[in-house]
Amino acid sequence: MQSNESADSGADFNISSSLALTKESFRQRIGLRMTAPISSRKENSTTAAFRCRCVRSLPWLTIVAAIVFSKAWSVHASYGIYVGKHLTADGSVFLAGYGDEPSSHWLDIVPRREHPEGTMIIAGADREADYPGELIRVPQARVTYRYITMNYSSFAGLPKPLTNGGLNEHHVAGRDIWSPSRDELRRMTPKPQRGLNYSDLSRIAMERARTAREAVQIIGQLMDQYGYATYGGNSHLFADANEGWIAINFAGGKGLWVAQRLGPDEVRVSRPGYIGEIPADYPNNPNFMGSTNLVAFAIEQGWHHPDAGVPFNINRIYGDGQMRHPIVSMIETRLRAKAGKIALKDVIAAVRDPEVTRDSAGYGQVAHLRNRVHSELGVLWVAAASSLTAPFIPYWLGVTDVPPEFKWHRYLTDGESDRFMNQELRGLESTRYAFQEFKRLFYLVKEHEKRFLPEVTEALEAFESRLIERQPAVEETALILFKADKPDLARQHLTYHGQTEAMNGLRLGQALANSIEARTKVGHGIRQPAIQPQPKLVDP
Repeated sequence: MQSNESADSGADFNISSSLALTKESFRQRIGLRMTAPISSRKENSTTAAFRCRCVRSLPWLTIVAAIVFSKAWSVHASYGIYVGKHLTADGSVFLAGYGDEPSSHWLDIVPRREHPEGTMIIAGADREADYPGELIRVPQARVTYRYITMNYSSFAGLPKPLTNGGLNEHHVAGRDIWSPSRDELRRMTPKPQRGLNYSDLSRIAMERARTAREAVQIIGQLMDQYGYATYGGNSHLFADANEGWIAINFAGGKGLWVAQRLGPDEVRVSRPGYIGEIPADYPNNPNFMGSTNLVAFAIEQGWHHPDAGVPFNINRIYGDGQMRHPIVSMIETRLRAKAGKIALKDVIAAVRDPEVTRDSAGYGQVAHLRNRVHSELGVLWVAAASSLTAPFIPYWLGVTDVPPEFKWHRYLTDGESDRFMNQELRGLESTRYAFQEFKRLFYLVKEHEKRFLPEVTEALEAFESRLIERQPAVEETALILFKADKPDLARQHLTYHGQTEAMNGLRLGQALANSIEARTKVGHGIRQPAIQPQPKLVDP
């Protein structure tokens, strides 16, 4: 965002790190030019205040002040939940969450593919990234697995499209969540940096991993060999039907990473991702993995003194030092209170929780990971926008396509506002974009949340309960067809059910939005912004 700075229109502000603003959201919402970098597009700057110079006219200062002193307005970056199989009602594992991105979002079913020998992946970050880098080439595997994912378009100097994980044909699920590295590490990041970024690693894990453990091994080997291109610190959650793993990639260009197993009796909520104490012999412990320099580098920097008898705490040494943030403790405590009885609806409710899920949430996902299930009956429940006002729809791995309304559209896509319509896109753009439709419902609800949110939540939960009740019959029918050596019919059945319910969910959202809009206009009126865009004037 560019502007002309003048003496009478500039004013300095110290914005507390507790606001947790991302660079893009701060620029877009307030219209400021930063005079000191914010650590990441996805990352919540938790360790230091930053300074900025307002370069808009004075009325914008009112908006800045309102944001600075408003209650709890913040943009965190992504949310993940792991629930072990001993805690669930049916013995399954859940991996759930969403991504925070100021961007378009769309559902993508990526087929299993064979690649010619010598095929390369363009990976990493370019000079436009928050931490500038150089793109690299990484060899692609000869065979990549089928997977379901949500893509998004807030590219920020990274190869498009971006992804935060999903569910693959081996029933390995993945999620990405920010995990801020300590300030010193972020300042060490080379300029330019080289390596794979978080989205590269997530996508490759979905393409190649057969277990959650193998997903960590794959991304660890890639970081060891090619390096990691950071946005300030990131974490991954991987899970299969037996266990989960959390892995953290640190900023700094030093090749630092660590991973910890999550067992059948654990609940782990990441917001941000964290790991606490690890054993000194972690390379020989089956519950941990990490780079070979993980301990030695901390000692070299004076961040850890082995003779002091203090355990090696990853979060204290390499992270933000806060371990479990308050919102993490709250959600983990609520889920643990239902130990042994946690069901799909409880995990959906945890993703939808209004204390966590806000406008920044681009979608919602719940991977329901079950043993002894046909490979094409693995299921990922997906909300097409913030799940506060969008229903979760089941998509089985046997589904071959999604409705056009749930595919990529130009709305909120990075760079699309700068160009005219490509004629090839007219058919797709003529459909109602599910992400935008559910956004409309979200905004209507948030204007008068106490009045409208309860009825919307009730409607969504009733809709989802019907889908959950029908799930066994849908799967049994598909399984009969698979066993009868009629896989194409089974896939048609699953695709028809998934597409039909996706459109039913969209129509429900539109009906709720139309009803709430009508009642809002009659009972409250449509609130208008205090400031409208105006031509720039210069005082005489």
